[in-house]
Amino acid sequence: MSEPPPDAEAEPYGRHSTGILPSHVLRRLIGAKRELLADIDFEEGQLQPASIDLRLGPKAYRVRASFLPGPQATVAQKLAAVVMHEIDLTPGAVLETGCVYIVPLLERAEFSARISGVANPKSSTGRIDVFTRLISDHAPAFDRIEAGYRGPLYAEISPRTFPILVRQGSRLNQLRIRRGSPVFTDTQLKRLHAESPLVDREADIDNGLALSIDLQGKSGSHIGWRAKRHTGIIDVDRRGLLDPLDYWDPLLANTEGSIILDPDEFYILASRERVAIPPDYAAEMVPFNPLVGEFRVHYAGFFDPGFGYEAGQPPCARGVLEVRSREVPFILEHGQIIGRLVFERLTDPPPMVYGSALDSNYQRQGLKLSKHFRDN
Repeated sequence: MSEPPPDAEAEPYGRHSTGILPSHVLRRLIGAKRELLADIDFEEGQLQPASIDLRLGPKAYRVRASFLPGPQATVAQKLAAVVMHEIDLTPGAVLETGCVYIVPLLERAEFSARISGVANPKSSTGRIDVFTRLISDHAPAFDRIEAGYRGPLYAEISPRTFPILVRQGSRLNQLRIRRGSPVFTDTQLKRLHAESPLVDREADIDNGLALSIDLQGKSGSHIGWRAKRHTGIIDVDRRGLLDPLDYWDPLLANTEGSIILDPDEFYILASRERVAIPPDYAAEMVPFNPLVGEFRVHYAGFFDPGFGYEAGQPPCARGVLEVRSREVPFILEHGQIIGRLVFERLTDPPPMVYGSALDSNYQRQGLKLSKHFRDN
């Protein structure tokens, strides 16, 4: 299929008229004070190849319960009815497990008519079991910003296993900004896999690219981690200082290639497939059909352009999966499909992709904990 001619109106957004905006386009728009503004100047480190990190503002509000504002209300209006107390984040503050907090972000959206957004926790946020969602005024859903939205942005934060230390400027979630409503079909995905292998085994493509769980190994080999309870605090802004064994119990392989997920426990596991995201595409992991198992997979679903990709080489990075069982124990077996990657083209290839040039934390990863822990 031939490419459509360039869209003159779209030129500031990239070569293609629709798709996810890459880092250099985001930088250009931010410099022109278009689409996304901030109370404090943006930092270079916020820009990722196909997304931008969002920063916590100076105040957090402990609330009685999670909520959505709905079409008729703003977040501030709803907040007034559920707030318990206000917390100053400028010197740093601990967010406790089992509590829900609402934090106004330093960034705000000024989206034009064809611009929309989708948010996800950062990988390092999901891997420490911090449930984080984006909220906007009049929103009917979390983590989605409607086209044309102009207004403030908020993060809902609920640490599930570990208490965390945050401060103004901490970055827990990230935003992808999209122009138009592009559709990427399974036929296009199969063609892309034929041109540039997306996984290192036969691809299962059906409403996205399937990922399955790796639970196999020699008896006693390391296949995952289970979070401990009643641990110390994790400072979300400090890297590579914590001993994994203070916070995690190793999971070892058995002869059956299975594990039993205990209710309300948190696990870090890895995909059986090694994955590669070509430089001009991005992917998002969506949960597999919930009817096949009583478990939730992943909080952090963005896969950046260049993740696991090295030109001329096979895919080199496994997907790390954050897994939590629901109400009942559930047996998870080696090779079971646990999620699917949905792909989308960028409006332009980014000048730098995920990998060593960006000091990316998880390139060529296997079973890797978040950046807060020493290498395991």
